[in-house]
Amino acid sequence: MVERIAILKLLPPHATPEGRAEVARLALEALRPLPGVVSLTAGVPADEASLASWDVVVSVRCATHADLEAYRAHPVHRRFVDEVVVPRTQVRKAWSFEVETR
Repeated sequence: MVERIAILKLLPPHATPEGRAEVARLALEALRPLPGVVSLTAGVPADEASLASWDVVVSVRCATHADLEAYRAHPVHRRFVDEVVVPRTQVRKAWSFEVETR
């Protein structure tokens, strides 16, 4: 299983409780149905230390690395990144991990 974790620091006009929740909601709506996605979560900081650094986290799990690459190249994912994420963020970080579930 491969997990891709993206964390976002929003631009000040969007770094509000409503702005954070909207980006997380839009991620769930747009990305969860994509082919190859085993699971997808999105959320906002749960504590002050997290809020001091980041605004939104999106985590997607795919069965294989090939599925993850297909997800990343999918037109819906690209449109979400280009039209929702890029205009609202000042910093974006993402990493992929091989994970095991029990």
